[in-house]
Amino acid sequence: MAKVTADLIRDIRESTGAPILKTKKVLEEVNGNREKAVKILRKEGFEKASKRAERATAQGIVTTYTHHNGKVASIIELLCETDFVAKNDVFQKLANEIAMQTASMNPKNEKELLRQDFIKDPSRKIEELVKEVITKTGENIKVGRIARIAVGE
Repeated sequence: MAKVTADLIRDIRESTGAPILKTKKVLEEVNGNREKAVKILRKEGFEKASKRAERATAQGIVTTYTHHNGKVASIIELLCETDFVAKNDVFQKLANEIAMQTASMNPKNEKELLRQDFIKDPSRKIEELVKEVITKTGENIKVGRIARIAVGE
């Protein structure tokens, strides 16, 4: 049985957005197995995210990304329920990741974007990143409009 430490709880909490006591309880149930605990907590978080899907998303931000060579850029709209969450670092980081993904992978629309493998971690889909932030913030989050422009296209 692996030891359930404060560092392990903190690490899993940061990656899943789950409450500390819930994280500790799940870790104890799986005998300290990090991978099993993360899988359980993410599944529970995604179930909560689907319950929020019908909430209105009238706030958010518009974020841009320009590739280092200056020849490709994207602009995305990321929507949430409140201005408070729109100003949150976790939300803004998600917006930046999605803008970079859009510039790199040139999805045709938002639905295609959500189904793409995340360029920084191909084992995860963009949709999973969004659901993780929904779990962390407690608000519905949706990708709004996306656009990409490249020199010569």
